[in-house]
Amino acid sequence: MSSAVKVRFRGRQDYVPLWREMQSFTDERNADTADEIWFVEHPPVFTMGLNASDEHLLAPGDIPVVQIDRGGQVTFHGPGQLMIYPLLDLRRAGIGVRPLVTALEQSVVDLADEFGVTAASKADAPGVYVDDEKLASVGLRIRRGCSFHGMALNVDVDLEPFSRINPCGYATLQMTDLKRLGAEFRLEVAADRFLPHFLRHLGLEAEKTGTR
Repeated sequence: MSSAVKVRFRGRQDYVPLWREMQSFTDERNADTADEIWFVEHPPVFTMGLNASDEHLLAPGDIPVVQIDRGGQVTFHGPGQLMIYPLLDLRRAGIGVRPLVTALEQSVVDLADEFGVTAASKADAPGVYVDDEKLASVGLRIRRGCSFHGMALNVDVDLEPFSRINPCGYATLQMTDLKRLGAEFRLEVAADRFLPHFLRHLGLEAEKTGTR
């Protein structure tokens, strides 16, 4: 099998239909199905992972709340946040779940370093942090040896909705984004800069396909 991964820039998509599409892609794929990476932006939505507690959903207001099948607690997705969805056959590629999480996290660390920003992951709290503020969140689901869901990277986000929840289950956790850290660019540029780091960490090659 070729290691080429199809990369799709999906633009802004409503959360639930895209989530269902990820599920269907994973359930219907076979040994010959090429891996894909989707870059997406969502309208405002709170998502509750499998471990999420209602006590961390403080005051959602008019923002929809969706119970989903990824790991983790509650988080916010919205405009200016780059969603990175790796739809990979981990068994075929010989990639473990931990190396996939590490590749996602380290790729954001590498991206931030391009702009002189020191970011880091934490062993006890998935994601990427700058000092004590969270820049990117990770939440995966593995089904039939294949991954879906992925990472949320804050590029240029209205952070107010995060005050309506305990992000990732932490009451005192503060969020940040690349713009506030001095790296200001469009989501498409963030995706283009993130991608080579991610592919390198997993030993993969890309086949860019545009949108679908």
